[in-house]
Amino acid sequence: MGLFKRVFKIGEAEAHAIVDKLEDPIKMTEQAIRDLKENLVESIKALAEVKALAIRSKNESNNHKSKAQDYENKALMLLQKAQAGQLDPTEADKLAESALAKKDEHNRNLAVSLENQKKYDASVAKLENQVENLKKNISKWENEANILKARAKVSKATKEVNKQLAGVDSSSTVAMLERMKQKVDQDEAMSESYAEIADSNISVDDEINTALENSSTSSSDALAALKAKLALNSGDVEDV
Repeated sequence: MGLFKRVFKIGEAEAHAIVDKLEDPIKMTEQAIRDLKENLVESIKALAEVKALAIRSKNESNNHKSKAQDYENKALMLLQKAQAGQLDPTEADKLAESALAKKDEHNRNLAVSLENQKKYDASVAKLENQVENLKKNISKWENEANILKARAKVSKATKEVNKQLAGVDSSSTVAMLERMKQKVDQDEAMSESYAEIADSNISVDDEINTALENSSTSSSDALAALKAKLALNSGDVEDV
């Protein structure tokens, strides 16, 4: 790949990255579906208008067909009246020709109306197919958009969890716990050290008092022992 192509590819990738950051695909999809719904409304209006033209053309065709038949019947009636002597033959022929001219005029208009009706019917069928497909696509895309929205939420939540987990450095966490353990051990050692220092500052009197207080011998027992000692000493003196 040439240098310029590589530069172009890099620029293109960066452009897509910027677009991904600036645009929300879900919001864009929802907006696209709203636009399609607006198009559907316009298509339905157009379909209604073309249908109206088709109906009008059909009514005109029926009217021209009926008028043509009516003028033919009138021309026939005029000729019959002339044959029956009820109408002057020359006048009858003249009027019959006018009636047939009217018949031909309506037949020509009938042909035009039928041609228009054919075109309008084809347009109606085409528009109805387009409207139906548009409805199906909108329904399909709405369902897909809802599914994708749900998936996007799950994906986002999963990504955040994985991102947090990925950001945790197990080795650094273990090292931090080890440092915490060392600090606790150090604090406990310092506590014991201060306790020993406090114990070393106790006076001799305090030790005596503490020993006497902690002695299991009662005061009366101590007194008896002291008296026994005095008695023993007195006996030693007398013997001398």
